Amino acid sequence: MPLQHSLFGDEHTGVAPVEEPEGKSLHIIKEVVVVDRLKNLEEKIAVVVDRVKALKEEKISLERKIRELETVLDERNQEIASLRNEKTTIKSQVEELLVELETLEI
Repeated sequence: MPLQHSLFGDEHTGVAPVEEPEGKSLHIIKEVVVVDRLKNLEEKIAVVVDRVKALKEEKISLERKIRELETVLDERNQEIASLRNEKTTIKSQVEELLVELETLEI
């Protein structure tokens, strides 16, 4: 009879369980191994779920921080635009004053 593999890599020959000297069957031992593997898998899944939750919380926090920084950046850009306009206005005023000075010296 060909060997069959279970989800956990166990090999099954299709033969009835063999009695162990202590009175435990091979089938019971395999069930214990499968249960242990399932518990191990459950623990790993719980760790992964916790990590995903933590990463989601971190993502939300980082997105909030990005929005705050974008707001600060927008404020600074507005301030820069305002200062540039002020600079242009002052430059125009100075140029007008220089023109007036030139006409007075003649």
